[in-house]
Amino acid sequence: MIEVKRGRGRPRSAPSEANASTVQALDRGILLLQALAQHNAVSLSDLAVQVGMPASSAHRLLMTLQQHDFVDFDENTQLWQVGIEAFRVGSAYLSRTNFLEAAREPLRDLMETTGETANLAVIDNAEVVFVAQVETTNPIRAFFSAGTRALMHSSGIGKALLAQMPRRKLEALLQSAGLPQYTSKTLSTPTELYADLKVTANRGWSYDQEERYEGMSCVGAAIRNAQGDLVGGMSVSGPSVRFDPLQVVVIGLKVKAAADQVTLTLGGKV
Repeated sequence: MIEVKRGRGRPRSAPSEANASTVQALDRGILLLQALAQHNAVSLSDLAVQVGMPASSAHRLLMTLQQHDFVDFDENTQLWQVGIEAFRVGSAYLSRTNFLEAAREPLRDLMETTGETANLAVIDNAEVVFVAQVETTNPIRAFFSAGTRALMHSSGIGKALLAQMPRRKLEALLQSAGLPQYTSKTLSTPTELYADLKVTANRGWSYDQEERYEGMSCVGAAIRNAQGDLVGGMSVSGPSVRFDPLQVVVIGLKVKAAADQVTLTLGGKV
């Protein structure tokens, strides 16, 4: 067995970056914070390799973020973690529209009536970002941690949103992100995807049949705000063996009803 020595949390020296402009430093700091959010805890050396910058540079930026509680450093383990201030700032995004509050009860009801994990996600360019989840009690279930991202073409919620977008906006999003194939069932060509979106638009809910993860399926529906803008969506997800054709239709109607309830609560029209 080969023992790999773990990088320490602080470099032996941290030379100044006098030539780095304020904008460059901010950009690199945000990059570090985004990378850090992908780990529960990570060493400085691993984090620096991930973002592609010298450990001394990464350390200086992390120290600045630590002063403002955006990151934490554990002296015992020599590992860095996301700090409480990052949570406070991120939470402000949801609180500004009461989106999460409006979805809280419908999300729980959806899990109870379908028996599957219920999810809530918001739009971020060509991706959806999962912001809340109510897990089923079934021992085998789907799980997405808060902050998980997915390209729209391979997501139940994402396809529900794409199906309601104007063609020009839809094409612009797909051109910017592409159609990566994750499984043999991913809709990775425009012809396949557009056909699926047409069906989705007609019935009001989407069906992701193992298009992102083998053995996992998802049914989603879109949510609009008071201005009529698409803001996010709800879905249920779980093992494909529990999503037989008849059950999918029943789940689809329930997901759409829950999403419509959130839309109405936000002042939108169904």
